[in-house]
Amino acid sequence: MSEQLNKLLSIMATLRDPETGCDWDKQQTFKSIVPHTLEEAYEVADAIEKDDMTGLKSELGDLLFQVVFYAQLAKEQGAFDFNDVVAELNQKLVRRHPHVFEQQKKLTDEQLEAQWQAIKAQERAQNNTSQADQKGVLWNDIPNMLPALSRAQKIQKRAAALGFDWPDYHGALDKVVEEVKEVSEALAEDPNSAHSAEELGDLLFATVNVARHAKHDPEQVLRLACNKFVRRFAKVDDTLNQQGLSLESATLEQMDNAWEQVKKQQG
Repeated sequence: MSEQLNKLLSIMATLRDPETGCDWDKQQTFKSIVPHTLEEAYEVADAIEKDDMTGLKSELGDLLFQVVFYAQLAKEQGAFDFNDVVAELNQKLVRRHPHVFEQQKKLTDEQLEAQWQAIKAQERAQNNTSQADQKGVLWNDIPNMLPALSRAQKIQKRAAALGFDWPDYHGALDKVVEEVKEVSEALAEDPNSAHSAEELGDLLFATVNVARHAKHDPEQVLRLACNKFVRRFAKVDDTLNQQGLSLESATLEQMDNAWEQVKKQQG
């Protein structure tokens, strides 16, 4: 283990010291840190999307600190420590890449996916030994706390590995068209009903399926769309200001005209 990593673990232990540690760090639990972990993970993704390597270095450090924090809490409870985390990760990486560490042969993308799904299925079976566990074994390792788009993609990939899937994106896209019709009908009946909400959920789920077939990550695609909207709306504000207007004073028609103008400028 490197000198710097040893120093990091030592700093973490000092922060948690019952007598001389930081009061905030001493108060934390596994559950209280979770929101910070999620935030740090998104900040890593944000730095990558911005191609900010300086920021990425810092954000990766913050994310690593989350892992070290959890490991320190577990060590205090006698459950495991950081070395145990690394050891299990090493074993898992070797086990999940037999084509690299055992067979040393090249596999196609399709073969890699099939191998991955087979290994994951074997791991799920080993981790769920009782009959009660086996009933939900297909989905047990897909966290409910995942962002809904990411969870939908993982569920769909799991179903596809069992053969329940469209052969290409065309069938998935046709399903989106079908779901749009059902959403339209539900909204016409009652836009605020539980049925409308259900149909909208089906439409989102079907859209994720199209993204998956096109080999796009739906969570990233939507983040990029959000970023594009924010950039364009800022330009709409600038355009209105040049016309002596503001977002507060402009009519919807004026804002829409400015939006179309910005779209043409940005391509």
